Amino acid sequence: MEGTSLYLPIVILLMQCSPSVPVSVSTDRHKVEAQEFSDAVLSCTFRTEKDQNPRIEWKKKGRGVSLVYYDGHFKAPFEGRASIEGATVTLQRVTQEDAGEYRCEISAPNDSVQLGETNVTLKVLVPPHTPSCEIPSGAVTGSVVQLRCRDQQSIPPATYSWFKDSMPLSPPWRANATFVINSHTGVLEFKAVAKEDTGRYSCLASNGVGPPKMCEAKHMKIEDVNILAVVAAVVVVFLVVVACSCGGLFLHRNGFFSRHRGRSNVNYIPPPQEDFKHTQSFML
Repeated sequence: MEGTSLYLPIVILLMQCSPSVPVSVSTDRHKVEAQEFSDAVLSCTFRTEKDQNPRIEWKKKGRGVSLVYYDGHFKAPFEGRASIEGATVTLQRVTQEDAGEYRCEISAPNDSVQLGETNVTLKVLVPPHTPSCEIPSGAVTGSVVQLRCRDQQSIPPATYSWFKDSMPLSPPWRANATFVINSHTGVLEFKAVAKEDTGRYSCLASNGVGPPKMCEAKHMKIEDVNILAVVAAVVVVFLVVVACSCGGLFLHRNGFFSRHRGRSNVNYIPPPQEDFKHTQSFML
């Protein structure tokens, strides 16, 4: 008993000197991804030193800092579509407006360290929309032709694949291929189109979030250059130039231009001159 009584003060002293744990805040996931119009869970857990009723706040960073949860209530635009359990917040039917960086703050006035915080970044994923396709209706053989496909709303950005007559166009593996597909920009480029490239073209956008979307197929016709039409146009232009030149030469030889130049002074009458009469003289 005497030995135990000797050690008891030492144990009590060590318990009093042992470091206490101040407020600490953490999260299970610093980066959260949620599909548009689904729910997103922003986790926040904390541990305090003494304070059993700390103040919980959520804020969103942007151009400034806006309140999400404060004084036991959600603030607009989260009011009515968010819930909290402990310090973990669930946002319902998230949209692109909800994407951004959030901060969970725990204030414990009775602790030695009175404030702790952690950050959570929310990324809202958007499935593909029907892409906008630019497909020319026609072109001549040998010319450079570009077909464009774009979906500006999908997050992450969509990748694109092209179809001809409902059959996929595989990216060419040969260096001398006649066309090039950029799956990131959605551009299908023909370096020199041929009549064999005539067909119905469509584009498919996909990003792994939702079902892929395809634009309406459009027909593109490739035709040879009409040599006869080109020659006829050149002949017509040549004849017009010759006719204008001959007409101008004929008018010049018949004095048409010189007659018109001479008529400008025919009716000119100089003003009458009055004699100057000295009516008065004076001396200085």
